[in-house]
Amino acid sequence: MAASAADAPTNPDATLRASDSERDNAVDELGERFAEGRMSQDTFLHRVDEAYGARDRRQLDRLFTDLPRRGGPRGLSALRAVRDAVRGNVVDPLRRPAQPLPPPPSARAPRPPRALYFPPTGPATSFTIGRDGACDLLIEDTSVSRWHACLVREGDRWLLSDTGSTNGTRVNGWRVRGQVPVRVGDLVSFGNLEVIFTRSED
Repeated sequence: MAASAADAPTNPDATLRASDSERDNAVDELGERFAEGRMSQDTFLHRVDEAYGARDRRQLDRLFTDLPRRGGPRGLSALRAVRDAVRGNVVDPLRRPAQPLPPPPSARAPRPPRALYFPPTGPATSFTIGRDGACDLLIEDTSVSRWHACLVREGDRWLLSDTGSTNGTRVNGWRVRGQVPVRVGDLVSFGNLEVIFTRSED
């Protein structure tokens, strides 16, 4: 049966009433934005109240004027956020259980130093250190220069020098400038790679 002329809206600015499913969809989307950290808990709870009390679609649209809306199906994270908020058990969205992203390089735990047997055995009195395949001690690390450092025996001691590397050489935290004596137990850094001089096993 066709609607009569009396049933048609006479106000040109009139908008359609919001249905229950549209209110639920709006709350789901608010939950997603809250779970993404795009609004505070107070703002989220306030907008959920407004969404359930909205009488028309314009009121629902106004809830997202400062938030980018996305298409596609709603995720379970939104439903969990709404459920927790209704129960008064909302947690910080940045601390919610989730699949963790890999931390940035600066936040990752440092690699433990590698053991390097010292002093070198054999008759050789000098050793080149670097990323080049021709080095006596090959270190495959991108922070190490191709020809990074040199270890030279002088009498009964060994001297370490940097050979103009990009990222430098350090002994026990001190930047190597010139020749520096090294011994068992020293912590030596070639670029970002740390090694600890360990006595050779007989």
